[in-house]
Amino acid sequence: MAQAHEVNEQGYKIFKLGDFTFRRDEYFAHIGWPGGVHSISVENFLRALMRDVAWGFFYGTVSFDAVFGTTNHYGTVEVFVGLRNEAYWRNNKHFVQTFDSNQTTGIFKAILEDWTNEGFDPFAAPEETRIAFGPKHGSNRAAIERMRVTAKRMVGADGDATLRNDANGYKVNRQFAGYQPEKLEVHPEPGFENEVHAFDFFDYLMRSDVTWNPSVVSAVKHNLICATTEEYMLPVIHGNDRVEWFLQLSDQIDWLVYDGKTGKPRARVVAKAGDICAMPADIQHQGISPKRSMLLVWENGDSALPDLYASGKLKPYPVEF
Repeated sequence: MAQAHEVNEQGYKIFKLGDFTFRRDEYFAHIGWPGGVHSISVENFLRALMRDVAWGFFYGTVSFDAVFGTTNHYGTVEVFVGLRNEAYWRNNKHFVQTFDSNQTTGIFKAILEDWTNEGFDPFAAPEETRIAFGPKHGSNRAAIERMRVTAKRMVGADGDATLRNDANGYKVNRQFAGYQPEKLEVHPEPGFENEVHAFDFFDYLMRSDVTWNPSVVSAVKHNLICATTEEYMLPVIHGNDRVEWFLQLSDQIDWLVYDGKTGKPRARVVAKAGDICAMPADIQHQGISPKRSMLLVWENGDSALPDLYASGKLKPYPVEF
């Protein structure tokens, strides 16, 4: 049975999830719970919510800001206020409820559909989209219903349909207009024509029409190679439950690193083209990219990792110097 929603004076629906209430006005998303109300710029909220939905709550914690977020338990999800904020939990002001992942996804998708106005694309860089503010006017389902790109084989190999090119409607991004694609030659031995393949990775990436949304371009067992373009600011603060690796392919991203439990600043990592860094399993991080840049992310999708790190059987960092 469809849930009836109250509609406020700006024309937006009001949503409930357990003891949480979600309201928006022309400028802000307001998150209510029995202990209070927290407000986030509605533009920032929708950008963060879009990633949380698209990633299936991702690995570990997705914080929308220093107060509100979700933690993935792979089947269930915690929705919280103040759980990664020392000032909240030391004063017992944090609030957490656990929900079925599908239930939470359904509510979050409904919020995105109703609160995303015509012309606003929460996946795009600010320069590439209209504003999120104002009273309710239209919608943009095409933007919020994009599917995360996942290659079945290497991108563009026979049987995989994820290649980005002009024929598939993917145009070169404005900030990569000067790049000249490589002319590739492949010479397979007879009988291996379907097994040997090459594609210009930069040409593929410079046609991405989203920011901060990794696409899986290659997978070997639990190892996922994810490609993404970044511009402006990662809309979430990601708290890891495993180590992940970043290879900066072009330009620069500054990573703002915070303690995983308290949220206190720990480091600022400047990654320039060719740099490789690991994000440990006990931190939170958020990236800023002044110019659109290319990033390669290596994720280990092994479901055993969160418990191994939480129990101390694995150290939260990959190497000791």
